[in-house]
Amino acid sequence: MAPAVNPNARLTLITGPARSGKTQLAVQWALSFHAPRAYIATAQNRDAEMAERIRRHQEERGTAFQTYEEPLDLSVLLKKLSGSASITLVDCLTLWVSNLLGDLGEHSAEIKPPLDDLLKELKNFKTPIILIGNEVGWGIVPDNPLARTFRDISGRLQQEIARMADQVILMVAGIPLIVKGKQ
Repeated sequence: MAPAVNPNARLTLITGPARSGKTQLAVQWALSFHAPRAYIATAQNRDAEMAERIRRHQEERGTAFQTYEEPLDLSVLLKKLSGSASITLVDCLTLWVSNLLGDLGEHSAEIKPPLDDLLKELKNFKTPIILIGNEVGWGIVPDNPLARTFRDISGRLQQEIARMADQVILMVAGIPLIVKGKQ
């Protein structure tokens, strides 16, 4: 799969369904940048299945990235890393929102400050950055308040990031579709 990306994009959002090739595309593109490269992983190792997923992701990207594991304080880490790597990859926004909801509760008033802080840091980030997020709103309306809150917050966050982004890529069955920006 050849990266269908604009190499001059400062902020790129790669979105799409689970297992659509988002991370593979992001890693392949980031590898075209010189070292050092930063990879921010938001997943939390809470069970055997997630531990295996994390292990596979680590194996796939190898040692080409300096990896930072940050499940909650993403904006603090971005502020610290701004300008320190040739490219930064955040994988993934959806897990980060899930982590915040698990930590702060499902009330959007409590989750708004970390979201606003992230958007602020993205505006000020000094080097190219790729953010990965899942499209979670294309299915049925969830049957419980927490799942609906998660879907709504994830969707709104990605809308805000897409507005700021130089490039938005939708991955469909391993095929990158440019939604915003030029190739």
